Amino acid sequence: MAYRDEYKKWLTMFANDRDTVAELESIAGDEKEIEDRFYTELAFGTAGLRGVLGMGTNRMNVYNVRRATTGLAKYLIAQGVQAQGVAVAYDSRIKSDVFAKETALTLAANGVKAYLFDALRPVPVLSYAVRHLGAAAGVVITASHNPPQYNGYKVYAADGAQLGPEAADAVTGYIRALQYTDCVPMNEKEALDKGLLQIIGNKEVDDDYIAMIKTLSPRPELLAAKGKELNIVYTPLHGSGNVPVQRLLRELGVHYTVVPEQEAPDGRFPTVKAPNPEDPNAFSLAIPLAKQVGATVAFGTDPDCDRLGAAVQDGNGEWHTLTGNQIACLMLDHILSSKKAAGTLPNNGAVVKSVVSTELARAICADYGVALCEVLTGFKFIGEKIQQFQETGSHTFLFGFEESFGYLSGTQVRDKDGVNASLLLCEAAVACMDRGETLYDALQRLYKKYGYFKEKSISVTLPGKDGVAKIASIMSAIRENPPQAVAGLQVLAVRDFKTGLRKTADGKEKALDFPRSNVLYYEIEGGNWLCIRPSGTEPKIKLYVAARADTQPAVDQLNDKMAAEAQEWLK
Repeated sequence: MAYRDEYKKWLTMFANDRDTVAELESIAGDEKEIEDRFYTELAFGTAGLRGVLGMGTNRMNVYNVRRATTGLAKYLIAQGVQAQGVAVAYDSRIKSDVFAKETALTLAANGVKAYLFDALRPVPVLSYAVRHLGAAAGVVITASHNPPQYNGYKVYAADGAQLGPEAADAVTGYIRALQYTDCVPMNEKEALDKGLLQIIGNKEVDDDYIAMIKTLSPRPELLAAKGKELNIVYTPLHGSGNVPVQRLLRELGVHYTVVPEQEAPDGRFPTVKAPNPEDPNAFSLAIPLAKQVGATVAFGTDPDCDRLGAAVQDGNGEWHTLTGNQIACLMLDHILSSKKAAGTLPNNGAVVKSVVSTELARAICADYGVALCEVLTGFKFIGEKIQQFQETGSHTFLFGFEESFGYLSGTQVRDKDGVNASLLLCEAAVACMDRGETLYDALQRLYKKYGYFKEKSISVTLPGKDGVAKIASIMSAIRENPPQAVAGLQVLAVRDFKTGLRKTADGKEKALDFPRSNVLYYEIEGGNWLCIRPSGTEPKIKLYVAARADTQPAVDQLNDKMAAEAQEWLK
């Protein structure tokens, strides 16, 4: 029972930390809890660290933060870029501010300058800051939209995108070579006196960031003339979007109301089960407020403000929460139609989406003569495409999105951006208002023009050591016995991103031009598809079901039938 040995080691190693000892002694009789906390180390991957708060090798705590930071510092030193420094930000989660300061002071202890924000900031501001300050890397303390018991440690490379697989593996190697006792932060005063810690605020980054966001408006003249006629409700869901999104809306002149119960930062997220704008329940306060103040649009951002969800009113006064795919296609159509009308749509324009995002985007792009590129799930891959476009000159980036409510239309941020998305959604709503329609009307117009598309995402949480084994077992079983048909429709081809091959029903194989990943994607006749993969950041296995049909009832029925059949695979 190696986990037992590790548990005892922590009790000895941190004997002078009374709180740590007390917490670990409180679980002395709970073998399952001890195993879960110590059977493995919290994995460092391309999304950094993420886990439940608490003491243990498999938990988010100051010791894992210090160790990860020391590993990152040693990697930067080996690369010879430590003098450029590291930008450090944090959101509203429990202990985010503590972990951020520990990160900054541990960097300082290793001779790496830290630019620490003076208050909570969104992920996109951190991504922007890395590039703006010329830093070698960035760290943001956040667990995105996870429940309140989680926190995380996301690392960004010098290009502002999340750390790539090779760099993450290299950092992991440095981390694993470290003992916890090797990782000690510098005193704050000493770090300030030596110039190894700099506290940064609005003047260093935020003002330029907001000014940059405004340049991403496809129709600034329309927003300036009629933006004040728009009436919206916004909820930051107790997170870091509160200040920058409100600032943007004020400066745009948009009339807005903030959900008062969800305005103040609060890592407990007391008004929601999970602070996730993907969940329609996140709008349980926003929609009633919208009805009260006469708003036609309600939107919300998650704690680190990289995701945006929305609810819209139709012409009959009914409210509808939109999916990430629907929001993305409304934004995409607004961007492309605006640029075409203005004569600014580039001949080499490109849109980038994840493989599990809607194919409606492909139809829209084809209509406007714009290339559509696909990448694996993870916005870092969209960031890589932006960099590739700029280095080769092959394409002009116009928009990138993931079905998980992440969107980006600029190139100075290399992650999904809820502030950027707030601008696009507001302007798209104003454009609809100017045409005498609602955002809901615009969505129905897209379906009538391009066909009805419906996607459904199903997640099954399987925590702990047993969960890891169960997820691996499910993926192996599906690989060994692939479905030949789904909902009575033939599977035309299977893309196995783990083997790097696409295999058609007649046995022909073709190499996939994607990084290797544990993902299975089934192409199904009629333009339908299914995809299954383990989550990269949570103990979940995720199933994506996408249907296409000529009418809304038909696509609803097919999507439900496909989902019911595919869900059996997860048992």
